Amino acid sequence: MGMAQDARRDEELNTQRRAQILGLQYADTSQNRQKQLYKEILSNQELYQLRVIPLVVDQNNVTFGVTNTTSRQTMEQLRSRFQDQRTNFVLISEAGYREYMHLYDPPRQVVYQDISLNSPDPQDLIRQVSATLEQVRADDILAYLVQQAHRLNGSDIHVESQKESVRIRFRIDGILHPVAQLSFEKYRVLKSAIASAGNISTSADEAQQGHISQMIKMADGTIVDVNLRLETVPTVNGMDMVMRLFNLDQEMYNLDRLGLDEDQRAVVDAIIAKPSGLVLVVGPTGSGKTTTLYSMLNSLNSDERKIITVEDPVEYQFEGIVQIPVKGQKIGDIGFAEKLRAILRLDPDIVMVGEIRDQDTAKTALQASLTGHLVLSTFHASSAAAAISRLMDSIGQNPLFVSAIRLIMAQRLVRRLDDETKEAYTPPDHILEGLHRVVDSLPPGFEKPDLTNIQLYKPGKSAANPYGYSGQIALREQFMMTGAIRQLLENGGQPTAQEIEQAAVESGMLTMLQYGILKVIAGETTIEEVLRVVG
Repeated sequence: MGMAQDARRDEELNTQRRAQILGLQYADTSQNRQKQLYKEILSNQELYQLRVIPLVVDQNNVTFGVTNTTSRQTMEQLRSRFQDQRTNFVLISEAGYREYMHLYDPPRQVVYQDISLNSPDPQDLIRQVSATLEQVRADDILAYLVQQAHRLNGSDIHVESQKESVRIRFRIDGILHPVAQLSFEKYRVLKSAIASAGNISTSADEAQQGHISQMIKMADGTIVDVNLRLETVPTVNGMDMVMRLFNLDQEMYNLDRLGLDEDQRAVVDAIIAKPSGLVLVVGPTGSGKTTTLYSMLNSLNSDERKIITVEDPVEYQFEGIVQIPVKGQKIGDIGFAEKLRAILRLDPDIVMVGEIRDQDTAKTALQASLTGHLVLSTFHASSAAAAISRLMDSIGQNPLFVSAIRLIMAQRLVRRLDDETKEAYTPPDHILEGLHRVVDSLPPGFEKPDLTNIQLYKPGKSAANPYGYSGQIALREQFMMTGAIRQLLENGGQPTAQEIEQAAVESGMLTMLQYGILKVIAGETTIEEVLRVVG
Protein backbone atom coordinates (compact mmCIF):
# COMPACT_ATOMS: atom_id res chain seq x y z
CA MET A 1 0.00 0.00 0.00
CA GLY A 2 2.96 2.34 0.67
CA MET A 3 3.32 3.63 -2.87
CA ALA A 4 -0.37 4.33 -3.28
CA GLN A 5 -0.38 6.28 -0.01
CA ASP A 6 2.69 8.28 -1.06
CA ALA A 7 1.09 9.13 -4.39
CA ARG A 8 -2.06 10.24 -2.59
CA ARG A 9 -0.06 12.40 -0.18
CA ASP A 10 1.72 14.06 -3.12
CA GLU A 11 -1.61 14.71 -4.81
CA GLU A 12 -2.97 16.34 -1.63
CA LEU A 13 0.16 18.55 -1.30
CA ASN A 14 -0.14 19.63 -4.94
CA THR A 15 -3.82 20.42 -4.42
CA GLN A 16 -2.96 22.48 -1.34
CA ARG A 17 -0.42 24.52 -3.36
CA ARG A 18 -2.92 24.99 -6.17
CA ALA A 19 -5.52 26.27 -3.64
CA GLN A 20 -3.08 29.03 -2.58
CA ILE A 21 -2.56 30.10 -6.19
CA LEU A 22 -6.31 30.12 -6.86
CA GLY A 23 -6.99 31.95 -3.60
CA LEU A 24 -9.28 29.16 -2.35
CA GLN A 25 -9.41 27.30 0.92
CA TYR A 26 -8.15 23.70 0.79
CA ALA A 27 -9.71 20.59 2.36
CA ASP A 28 -7.88 17.28 2.75
CA THR A 29 -10.67 14.70 2.24
CA SER A 30 -8.26 11.76 2.57
CA GLN A 31 -8.55 12.29 6.36
CA ASN A 32 -12.38 11.96 6.42
CA ARG A 33 -12.85 8.33 7.41
CA GLN A 34 -16.69 8.66 7.66
CA LYS A 35 -17.76 10.58 4.59
CA GLN A 36 -21.22 12.11 5.01
CA LEU A 37 -23.42 12.01 1.88
CA TYR A 38 -26.08 14.65 1.14
CA LYS A 39 -28.11 13.09 -1.62
CA GLU A 40 -30.92 15.65 -1.68
CA ILE A 41 -28.67 18.64 -2.50
CA LEU A 42 -27.67 17.71 -6.08
CA SER A 43 -28.45 14.75 -8.33
CA ASN A 44 -25.66 12.35 -9.31
CA GLN A 45 -25.82 13.66 -12.85
CA GLU A 46 -25.21 17.21 -11.57
CA LEU A 47 -22.33 16.03 -9.39
CA TYR A 48 -20.71 14.59 -12.53
CA GLN A 49 -21.50 17.58 -14.72
CA LEU A 50 -20.52 20.32 -12.30
CA ARG A 51 -17.65 18.34 -10.72
CA VAL A 52 -18.52 19.42 -7.17
CA ILE A 53 -19.26 17.52 -3.93
CA PRO A 54 -21.35 18.86 -0.99
CA LEU A 55 -18.98 18.31 1.96
CA VAL A 56 -20.83 19.91 4.89
CA VAL A 57 -24.47 21.01 4.87
CA ASP A 58 -26.54 22.50 7.72
CA GLN A 59 -29.48 24.90 7.82
CA ASN A 60 -27.37 28.00 7.31
CA ASN A 61 -24.29 26.78 5.40
CA VAL A 62 -23.31 24.63 2.43
CA THR A 63 -19.65 23.84 1.84
CA PHE A 64 -18.90 22.48 -1.62
CA GLY A 65 -15.68 20.68 -2.49
CA VAL A 66 -14.61 21.78 -5.98
CA THR A 67 -11.80 20.42 -8.17
CA ASN A 68 -9.44 22.51 -10.23
CA THR A 69 -11.59 21.78 -13.31
CA THR A 70 -14.73 23.29 -11.74
CA SER A 71 -15.48 26.62 -13.47
CA ARG A 72 -16.06 29.99 -11.75
CA GLN A 73 -19.37 30.09 -13.58
CA THR A 74 -20.45 26.88 -11.82
CA MET A 75 -19.66 28.43 -8.42
CA GLU A 76 -21.75 31.52 -9.29
CA GLN A 77 -24.66 29.30 -10.34
CA LEU A 78 -24.49 27.34 -7.07
CA ARG A 79 -24.40 30.58 -5.03
CA SER A 80 -27.58 31.79 -6.64
CA ARG A 81 -29.23 28.36 -6.31
CA PHE A 82 -28.59 28.14 -2.56
CA GLN A 83 -29.41 31.76 -1.66
CA ASP A 84 -30.93 30.86 1.72
CA GLN A 85 -27.59 29.44 2.92
CA ARG A 86 -24.04 30.71 2.99
CA THR A 87 -22.13 28.88 0.26
CA ASN A 88 -18.43 28.14 0.74
CA PHE A 89 -16.11 26.59 -1.79
CA VAL A 90 -13.01 24.59 -0.88
CA LEU A 91 -10.58 22.90 -3.24
CA ILE A 92 -10.32 19.10 -3.01
CA SER A 93 -8.09 16.70 -4.95
CA GLU A 94 -9.23 14.73 -8.04
CA ALA A 95 -8.74 11.53 -6.02
CA GLY A 96 -10.95 12.96 -3.25
CA TYR A 97 -13.66 13.81 -5.82
CA ARG A 98 -13.45 10.26 -7.26
CA GLU A 99 -13.75 8.70 -3.80
CA TYR A 100 -16.91 10.66 -3.07
CA MET A 101 -18.42 9.82 -6.46
CA HIS A 102 -17.68 6.15 -5.78
CA LEU A 103 -19.95 6.50 -2.73
CA TYR A 104 -22.65 8.55 -4.47
CA ASP A 105 -22.70 6.33 -7.53
CA PRO A 106 -21.27 2.92 -6.56
CA PRO A 107 -20.19 0.78 -9.55
CA ARG A 108 -22.78 -1.84 -10.39
CA GLN A 109 -21.88 -5.36 -9.32
CA VAL A 110 -21.62 -7.48 -12.47
CA VAL A 111 -23.70 -10.60 -12.07
CA TYR A 112 -22.82 -13.36 -14.50
CA GLN A 113 -26.15 -15.08 -14.84
CA ASP A 114 -25.99 -18.60 -16.18
CA ILE A 115 -27.23 -18.79 -19.74
CA SER A 116 -30.11 -21.19 -20.00
CA LEU A 117 -31.42 -22.20 -23.40
CA ASN A 118 -34.82 -23.17 -22.11
CA SER A 119 -36.48 -19.80 -21.67
CA PRO A 120 -39.84 -19.83 -23.45
CA ASP A 121 -38.81 -16.67 -25.32
CA PRO A 122 -35.34 -16.95 -26.92
CA GLN A 123 -35.40 -13.16 -27.58
CA ASP A 124 -35.61 -12.65 -23.85
CA LEU A 125 -32.48 -14.72 -23.29
CA ILE A 126 -30.58 -12.79 -25.98
CA ARG A 127 -31.55 -9.47 -24.35
CA GLN A 128 -30.48 -10.66 -20.92
CA VAL A 129 -27.11 -12.11 -22.00
CA SER A 130 -26.39 -9.10 -24.22
CA ALA A 131 -26.99 -6.78 -21.26
CA THR A 132 -24.55 -8.80 -19.12
CA LEU A 133 -21.89 -8.70 -21.85
CA GLU A 134 -22.19 -4.94 -22.36
CA GLN A 135 -21.06 -4.22 -18.79
CA VAL A 136 -18.04 -6.51 -18.34
CA ARG A 137 -14.30 -6.38 -19.05
CA ALA A 138 -13.13 -7.74 -22.39
CA ASP A 139 -11.20 -10.72 -20.95
CA ASP A 140 -14.27 -11.52 -18.91
CA ILE A 141 -16.51 -11.63 -21.98
CA LEU A 142 -14.34 -14.35 -23.46
CA ALA A 143 -14.04 -16.24 -20.16
CA TYR A 144 -17.79 -15.95 -19.52
CA LEU A 145 -18.70 -17.20 -23.00
CA VAL A 146 -16.27 -20.14 -22.69
CA GLN A 147 -17.54 -20.97 -19.20
CA GLN A 148 -21.17 -20.91 -20.35
CA ALA A 149 -20.48 -22.88 -23.53
CA HIS A 150 -18.81 -25.60 -21.43
CA ARG A 151 -21.77 -25.56 -19.01
CA LEU A 152 -24.14 -26.17 -21.92
CA ASN A 153 -21.84 -28.80 -23.47
CA GLY A 154 -21.22 -26.56 -26.45
CA SER A 155 -18.46 -27.35 -28.94
CA ASP A 156 -18.01 -23.98 -30.68
CA ILE A 157 -18.63 -20.26 -30.19
CA HIS A 158 -19.48 -18.33 -33.36
CA VAL A 159 -19.03 -14.54 -33.41
CA GLU A 160 -20.56 -12.99 -36.52
CA SER A 161 -20.43 -9.35 -37.63
CA GLN A 162 -23.79 -8.30 -38.99
CA LYS A 163 -25.03 -4.96 -40.27
CA GLU A 164 -26.29 -3.52 -36.98
CA SER A 165 -24.50 -5.60 -34.36
CA VAL A 166 -22.45 -8.72 -33.72
CA ARG A 167 -24.26 -12.01 -33.21
CA ILE A 168 -22.95 -14.66 -30.82
CA ARG A 169 -24.09 -18.27 -31.19
CA PHE A 170 -23.12 -21.52 -29.46
CA ARG A 171 -23.04 -24.85 -31.27
CA ILE A 172 -24.65 -27.38 -28.93
CA ASP A 173 -25.21 -30.99 -29.96
CA GLY A 174 -24.37 -29.97 -33.51
CA ILE A 175 -26.97 -27.18 -33.78
CA LEU A 176 -26.33 -23.42 -33.53
CA HIS A 177 -28.24 -21.45 -30.87
CA PRO A 178 -28.18 -17.61 -30.75
CA VAL A 179 -27.24 -16.37 -27.27
CA ALA A 180 -26.40 -12.66 -27.58
CA GLN A 181 -25.93 -9.53 -29.67
CA LEU A 182 -22.90 -7.33 -28.98
CA SER A 183 -22.48 -3.69 -29.92
CA PHE A 184 -19.62 -2.99 -32.34
CA GLU A 185 -17.86 -0.89 -29.64
CA LYS A 186 -17.85 -3.81 -27.25
CA TYR A 187 -16.83 -6.24 -29.97
CA ARG A 188 -13.83 -4.08 -30.84
CA VAL A 189 -12.58 -4.49 -27.28
CA LEU A 190 -13.34 -8.23 -27.24
CA LYS A 191 -11.65 -8.67 -30.62
CA SER A 192 -8.40 -7.05 -29.53
CA ALA A 193 -8.37 -9.07 -26.29
CA ILE A 194 -8.82 -12.30 -28.29
CA ALA A 195 -6.31 -11.23 -30.95
CA SER A 196 -3.55 -10.56 -28.45
CA ALA A 197 -4.23 -13.82 -26.59
CA GLY A 198 -4.40 -15.85 -29.82
CA ASN A 199 -1.50 -14.04 -31.48
CA ILE A 200 -3.39 -12.92 -34.58
CA SER A 201 -3.85 -9.52 -36.23
CA THR A 202 -7.15 -7.64 -36.15
CA SER A 203 -6.39 -5.93 -39.45
CA ALA A 204 -5.39 -8.95 -41.57
CA ASP A 205 -7.31 -9.33 -44.81
CA GLU A 206 -7.09 -13.11 -44.97
CA ALA A 207 -8.27 -15.97 -42.76
CA GLN A 208 -6.09 -16.65 -39.71
CA GLN A 209 -5.72 -19.40 -37.13
CA GLY A 210 -4.64 -19.13 -33.52
CA HIS A 211 -4.76 -21.04 -30.26
CA ILE A 212 -5.60 -19.59 -26.84
CA SER A 213 -4.70 -21.39 -23.66
CA GLN A 214 -4.89 -19.38 -20.42
CA MET A 215 -6.51 -19.18 -17.01
CA ILE A 216 -8.70 -16.09 -16.62
CA LYS A 217 -9.94 -14.83 -13.27
CA MET A 218 -13.26 -13.09 -13.79
CA ALA A 219 -14.51 -10.06 -11.85
CA ASP A 220 -16.60 -12.29 -9.58
CA GLY A 221 -13.53 -14.35 -8.66
CA THR A 222 -14.38 -17.40 -10.81
CA ILE A 223 -11.39 -18.89 -12.59
CA VAL A 224 -12.00 -20.13 -16.13
CA ASP A 225 -9.66 -22.36 -18.07
CA VAL A 226 -9.82 -21.00 -21.62
CA ASN A 227 -8.47 -23.47 -24.16
CA LEU A 228 -9.62 -23.06 -27.71
CA ARG A 229 -8.71 -23.05 -31.35
CA LEU A 230 -9.44 -19.77 -33.04
CA GLU A 231 -10.36 -19.31 -36.71
CA THR A 232 -10.96 -15.79 -38.03
CA VAL A 233 -12.13 -14.58 -41.42
CA PRO A 234 -12.77 -11.02 -42.70
CA THR A 235 -16.35 -10.51 -43.96
CA VAL A 236 -18.29 -7.62 -45.47
CA ASN A 237 -19.19 -6.31 -42.00
CA GLY A 238 -15.97 -7.04 -40.10
CA MET A 239 -13.93 -9.90 -38.71
CA ASP A 240 -15.84 -13.07 -37.83
CA MET A 241 -14.50 -15.67 -35.42
CA VAL A 242 -15.19 -19.29 -34.65
CA MET A 243 -13.73 -20.65 -31.43
CA ARG A 244 -13.48 -24.42 -31.02
CA LEU A 245 -13.50 -25.43 -27.35
CA PHE A 246 -11.23 -28.18 -26.11
CA ASN A 247 -12.27 -30.18 -23.12
CA LEU A 248 -9.38 -30.44 -20.75
CA ASP A 249 -10.48 -33.33 -18.68
CA GLN A 250 -8.42 -36.46 -19.34
CA GLU A 251 -11.31 -38.54 -17.95
CA MET A 252 -13.28 -37.47 -21.01
CA TYR A 253 -11.04 -39.47 -23.31
CA ASN A 254 -12.18 -42.87 -22.26
CA LEU A 255 -13.38 -45.70 -24.51
CA ASP A 256 -16.28 -46.36 -22.14
CA ARG A 257 -17.60 -42.88 -22.86
CA LEU A 258 -17.64 -43.23 -26.64
CA GLY A 259 -20.96 -45.08 -26.64
CA LEU A 260 -19.63 -47.94 -28.80
CA ASP A 261 -22.02 -50.89 -28.92
CA GLU A 262 -20.71 -54.38 -28.10
CA ASP A 263 -19.62 -55.37 -31.62
CA GLN A 264 -17.94 -52.01 -32.24
CA ARG A 265 -16.18 -52.14 -28.90
CA ALA A 266 -14.89 -55.66 -29.58
CA VAL A 267 -13.23 -54.38 -32.79
CA VAL A 268 -11.53 -51.48 -30.97
CA ASP A 269 -10.45 -53.74 -28.09
CA ALA A 270 -8.86 -56.16 -30.56
CA ILE A 271 -6.76 -53.31 -31.98
CA ILE A 272 -5.70 -52.20 -28.51
CA ALA A 273 -4.78 -55.79 -27.64
CA LYS A 274 -2.60 -56.07 -30.76
CA PRO A 275 -1.65 -52.53 -31.83
CA SER A 276 -0.51 -52.60 -35.46
CA GLY A 277 -1.81 -51.57 -38.85
CA LEU A 278 -3.56 -48.40 -39.98
CA VAL A 279 -6.67 -47.11 -38.22
CA LEU A 280 -8.52 -44.19 -39.80
CA VAL A 281 -11.43 -42.25 -38.33
CA VAL A 282 -13.37 -40.38 -41.00
CA GLY A 283 -16.14 -37.82 -40.80
CA PRO A 284 -16.84 -34.08 -41.06
CA THR A 285 -15.54 -31.45 -38.63
CA GLY A 286 -17.16 -31.74 -35.22
CA SER A 287 -18.08 -35.40 -35.56
CA GLY A 288 -15.90 -36.41 -32.62
CA LYS A 289 -12.97 -37.87 -34.62
CA THR A 290 -10.32 -36.38 -32.32
CA THR A 291 -12.16 -37.57 -29.20
CA THR A 292 -12.27 -41.10 -30.63
CA LEU A 293 -8.54 -41.11 -31.45
CA TYR A 294 -7.54 -39.56 -28.12
CA SER A 295 -9.63 -42.17 -26.27
CA MET A 296 -7.80 -44.95 -28.10
CA LEU A 297 -4.43 -43.33 -27.35
CA ASN A 298 -5.40 -42.95 -23.72
CA SER A 299 -6.12 -46.69 -23.49
CA LEU A 300 -2.82 -47.53 -25.21
CA ASN A 301 -0.78 -45.15 -23.05
CA SER A 302 1.56 -47.18 -20.82
CA ASP A 303 5.18 -47.21 -19.66
CA GLU A 304 6.06 -49.98 -22.12
CA ARG A 305 5.01 -48.06 -25.21
CA LYS A 306 6.41 -45.07 -27.05
CA ILE A 307 3.55 -43.01 -28.46
CA ILE A 308 4.18 -40.00 -30.70
CA THR A 309 1.57 -37.66 -32.14
CA VAL A 310 1.96 -35.08 -34.92
CA GLU A 311 -0.83 -32.53 -34.62
CA ASP A 312 -1.86 -29.15 -35.96
CA PRO A 313 -2.38 -27.85 -33.29
CA VAL A 314 -1.86 -30.11 -30.25
CA GLU A 315 -5.39 -29.90 -28.85
CA TYR A 316 -4.92 -31.70 -25.58
CA GLN A 317 -1.78 -32.63 -23.68
CA PHE A 318 -1.37 -36.15 -22.33
CA GLU A 319 1.08 -37.31 -19.72
CA GLY A 320 3.45 -39.89 -21.16
CA ILE A 321 2.85 -39.14 -24.85
CA VAL A 322 5.30 -37.24 -27.07
CA GLN A 323 3.26 -34.61 -28.91
CA ILE A 324 4.79 -32.70 -31.80
CA PRO A 325 3.02 -29.57 -33.06
CA VAL A 326 3.36 -28.91 -36.78
CA LYS A 327 2.93 -25.16 -36.55
CA GLY A 328 3.01 -23.27 -39.81
CA GLN A 329 3.93 -26.49 -41.60
CA LYS A 330 0.47 -27.35 -42.73
CA ILE A 331 -0.25 -31.06 -42.87
CA GLY A 332 -0.22 -31.48 -46.64
CA ASP A 333 2.89 -29.33 -47.20
CA ILE A 334 5.84 -30.84 -49.02
CA GLY A 335 7.68 -31.17 -45.73
CA PHE A 336 5.03 -33.00 -43.80
CA ALA A 337 5.64 -36.59 -44.92
CA GLU A 338 9.35 -35.86 -44.40
CA LYS A 339 8.59 -34.90 -40.82
CA LEU A 340 6.58 -38.08 -40.37
CA ARG A 341 9.51 -40.15 -41.67
CA ALA A 342 11.83 -38.42 -39.19
CA ILE A 343 9.40 -39.27 -36.41
CA LEU A 344 9.35 -42.94 -37.43
CA ARG A 345 13.12 -42.98 -36.89
CA LEU A 346 12.46 -42.17 -33.20
CA ASP A 347 11.31 -45.77 -32.80
CA PRO A 348 7.68 -45.24 -31.75
CA ASP A 349 5.26 -48.12 -31.20
CA ILE A 350 2.24 -46.00 -31.96
CA VAL A 351 1.97 -42.87 -34.09
CA MET A 352 -1.00 -40.56 -34.40
CA VAL A 353 -1.06 -38.18 -37.37
CA GLY A 354 -3.61 -35.36 -36.97
CA GLU A 355 -4.86 -35.80 -40.51
CA ILE A 356 -3.81 -37.46 -43.76
CA ARG A 357 -4.17 -34.79 -46.44
CA ASP A 358 -1.91 -35.90 -49.28
CA GLN A 359 -0.54 -38.93 -51.13
CA ASP A 360 2.92 -38.77 -49.69
CA THR A 361 1.64 -38.76 -46.11
CA ALA A 362 -0.82 -41.56 -46.92
CA LYS A 363 1.99 -43.71 -48.32
CA THR A 364 4.32 -43.01 -45.41
CA ALA A 365 1.56 -43.80 -42.90
CA LEU A 366 0.77 -47.07 -44.71
CA GLN A 367 4.43 -48.06 -44.87
CA ALA A 368 4.78 -47.40 -41.15
CA SER A 369 1.72 -49.53 -40.41
CA LEU A 370 3.19 -52.39 -42.48
CA THR A 371 6.32 -52.47 -40.34
CA GLY A 372 4.51 -53.31 -37.11
CA HIS A 373 3.52 -49.84 -35.95
CA LEU A 374 -0.04 -48.85 -35.10
CA VAL A 375 -0.78 -45.67 -37.04
CA LEU A 376 -3.89 -43.69 -36.11
CA SER A 377 -5.17 -40.79 -38.18
CA THR A 378 -8.20 -38.94 -39.51
CA PHE A 379 -9.27 -38.52 -43.08
CA HIS A 380 -11.95 -36.40 -44.73
CA ALA A 381 -14.48 -38.61 -46.44
CA SER A 382 -18.23 -39.07 -46.29
CA SER A 383 -18.13 -42.78 -45.43
CA ALA A 384 -15.71 -45.63 -44.79
CA ALA A 385 -16.14 -46.96 -48.34
CA ALA A 386 -15.54 -43.49 -49.80
CA ALA A 387 -12.37 -43.24 -47.69
CA ILE A 388 -11.08 -46.55 -49.06
CA SER A 389 -11.76 -45.61 -52.66
CA ARG A 390 -10.02 -42.22 -52.17
CA LEU A 391 -7.04 -43.96 -50.55
CA MET A 392 -6.84 -46.44 -53.43
CA ASP A 393 -6.87 -43.52 -55.89
CA SER A 394 -4.01 -41.80 -54.14
CA ILE A 395 -1.75 -44.77 -53.40
CA GLY A 396 -2.56 -46.97 -56.38
CA GLN A 397 -3.14 -50.72 -56.41
CA ASN A 398 -0.93 -52.38 -53.87
CA PRO A 399 -2.05 -55.62 -52.23
CA LEU A 400 0.36 -54.93 -49.36
CA PHE A 401 -1.40 -51.70 -48.54
CA VAL A 402 -4.71 -53.51 -48.44
CA SER A 403 -3.41 -55.80 -45.71
CA ALA A 404 -2.07 -52.83 -43.73
CA ILE A 405 -5.53 -51.30 -43.29
CA ARG A 406 -6.86 -52.55 -39.97
CA LEU A 407 -9.98 -50.45 -39.46
CA ILE A 408 -11.70 -47.50 -41.05
CA MET A 409 -14.34 -46.06 -38.79
CA ALA A 410 -16.68 -43.41 -40.13
CA GLN A 411 -18.78 -41.43 -37.70
CA ARG A 412 -21.41 -38.70 -37.50
CA LEU A 413 -23.19 -37.29 -34.48
CA VAL A 414 -26.97 -37.04 -34.20
CA ARG A 415 -28.99 -35.54 -31.37
CA ARG A 416 -30.48 -37.98 -28.88
CA LEU A 417 -34.22 -37.65 -28.10
CA ASP A 418 -35.10 -36.60 -24.58
CA ASP A 419 -36.93 -39.65 -23.17
CA GLU A 420 -39.02 -37.49 -20.81
CA THR A 421 -40.69 -35.50 -23.58
CA LYS A 422 -40.49 -37.49 -26.84
CA GLU A 423 -43.82 -38.11 -28.59
CA ALA A 424 -44.77 -41.27 -30.46
CA TYR A 425 -46.38 -41.14 -33.92
CA THR A 426 -47.25 -43.61 -36.66
CA PRO A 427 -44.99 -43.03 -39.68
CA PRO A 428 -46.67 -42.20 -43.02
CA ASP A 429 -46.39 -44.74 -45.86
CA HIS A 430 -43.43 -43.17 -47.71
CA ILE A 431 -41.33 -43.24 -44.52
CA LEU A 432 -42.44 -46.80 -43.78
CA GLU A 433 -41.30 -47.82 -47.28
CA GLY A 434 -37.92 -46.21 -46.64
CA LEU A 435 -37.59 -48.09 -43.34
CA HIS A 436 -38.39 -51.38 -45.07
CA ARG A 437 -35.77 -50.67 -47.77
CA VAL A 438 -33.05 -50.03 -45.16
CA VAL A 439 -34.03 -53.02 -42.99
CA ASP A 440 -34.05 -55.31 -46.07
CA SER A 441 -30.50 -54.14 -46.91
CA LEU A 442 -29.07 -55.14 -43.49
CA PRO A 443 -26.10 -57.56 -43.54
CA PRO A 444 -26.93 -61.27 -43.87
CA GLY A 445 -27.42 -62.96 -40.52
CA PHE A 446 -28.40 -59.65 -38.86
CA GLU A 447 -31.55 -59.89 -36.74
CA LYS A 448 -34.05 -57.64 -38.51
CA PRO A 449 -36.46 -55.53 -36.42
CA ASP A 450 -40.20 -56.12 -36.91
CA LEU A 451 -41.86 -53.12 -38.55
CA THR A 452 -45.53 -54.11 -38.06
CA ASN A 453 -47.41 -51.29 -36.27
CA ILE A 454 -44.09 -49.50 -35.73
CA GLN A 455 -44.19 -46.25 -33.74
CA LEU A 456 -41.48 -43.63 -34.31
CA TYR A 457 -40.77 -40.66 -32.08
CA LYS A 458 -40.46 -36.93 -32.54
CA PRO A 459 -39.12 -34.35 -30.06
CA GLY A 460 -41.60 -32.99 -27.50
CA LYS A 461 -41.37 -29.77 -25.52
CA SER A 462 -41.13 -29.06 -21.84
CA ALA A 463 -40.18 -26.02 -19.77
CA ALA A 464 -36.91 -27.74 -18.89
CA ASN A 465 -36.17 -28.78 -22.46
CA PRO A 466 -37.78 -26.76 -25.25
CA TYR A 467 -35.82 -28.53 -28.01
CA GLY A 468 -36.72 -32.07 -27.04
CA TYR A 469 -33.19 -33.43 -27.46
CA SER A 470 -30.52 -34.16 -24.89
CA GLY A 471 -26.95 -35.14 -25.73
CA GLN A 472 -25.74 -36.90 -28.85
CA ILE A 473 -25.37 -40.41 -30.26
CA ALA A 474 -22.53 -41.32 -32.60
CA LEU A 475 -23.58 -43.21 -35.72
CA ARG A 476 -20.59 -45.31 -36.70
CA GLU A 477 -19.67 -47.75 -39.39
CA GLN A 478 -16.63 -49.98 -38.98
CA PHE A 479 -14.96 -51.13 -42.12
CA MET A 480 -12.63 -54.11 -41.76
CA MET A 481 -10.44 -55.79 -44.37
CA THR A 482 -12.17 -59.15 -44.25
CA GLY A 483 -13.80 -61.67 -46.55
CA ALA A 484 -15.47 -60.28 -49.63
CA ILE A 485 -13.87 -56.83 -49.37
CA ARG A 486 -10.35 -58.12 -49.20
CA GLN A 487 -10.86 -60.23 -52.32
CA LEU A 488 -12.43 -57.32 -54.13
CA LEU A 489 -9.53 -55.00 -53.33
CA GLU A 490 -6.69 -57.48 -53.76
CA ASN A 491 -7.88 -58.48 -57.23
CA GLY A 492 -6.86 -55.12 -58.70
CA GLY A 493 -9.36 -53.13 -60.74
CA GLN A 494 -10.98 -49.92 -59.51
CA PRO A 495 -14.15 -50.74 -57.56
CA THR A 496 -16.46 -47.79 -56.87
CA ALA A 497 -17.33 -46.67 -53.33
CA GLN A 498 -20.79 -48.25 -53.88
CA GLU A 499 -19.28 -51.62 -54.82
CA ILE A 500 -16.91 -51.47 -51.85
CA GLU A 501 -19.77 -50.66 -49.50
CA GLN A 502 -21.89 -53.48 -50.93
CA ALA A 503 -19.04 -55.96 -50.36
CA ALA A 504 -18.53 -54.60 -46.83
CA VAL A 505 -22.21 -55.07 -45.98
CA GLU A 506 -22.06 -58.63 -47.35
CA SER A 507 -19.12 -59.17 -44.97
CA GLY A 508 -21.22 -57.97 -42.05
CA MET A 509 -20.69 -54.19 -41.89
CA LEU A 510 -23.56 -51.94 -40.82
CA THR A 511 -23.55 -48.63 -42.73
CA MET A 512 -24.08 -45.36 -40.85
CA LEU A 513 -27.52 -45.11 -42.44
CA GLN A 514 -28.49 -48.64 -41.32
CA TYR A 515 -27.12 -47.98 -37.85
CA GLY A 516 -28.99 -44.66 -37.68
CA ILE A 517 -32.27 -46.17 -38.82
CA LEU A 518 -31.93 -48.89 -36.15
CA LYS A 519 -31.53 -46.08 -33.60
CA VAL A 520 -34.69 -44.41 -35.02
CA ILE A 521 -36.64 -47.68 -34.74
CA ALA A 522 -35.36 -48.04 -31.15
CA GLY A 523 -36.79 -44.57 -30.38
CA GLU A 524 -33.41 -43.01 -29.55
CA THR A 525 -33.38 -40.37 -32.29
CA THR A 526 -35.56 -39.08 -35.14
CA ILE A 527 -35.59 -39.91 -38.82
CA GLU A 528 -34.99 -36.19 -39.54
CA GLU A 529 -31.77 -36.21 -37.49
CA VAL A 530 -30.39 -39.27 -39.29
CA LEU A 531 -31.21 -37.83 -42.71
CA ARG A 532 -29.71 -34.46 -41.68
CA VAL A 533 -26.30 -35.99 -40.98
CA VAL A 534 -26.17 -39.09 -43.20
CA GLY A 535 -28.40 -37.97 -46.03
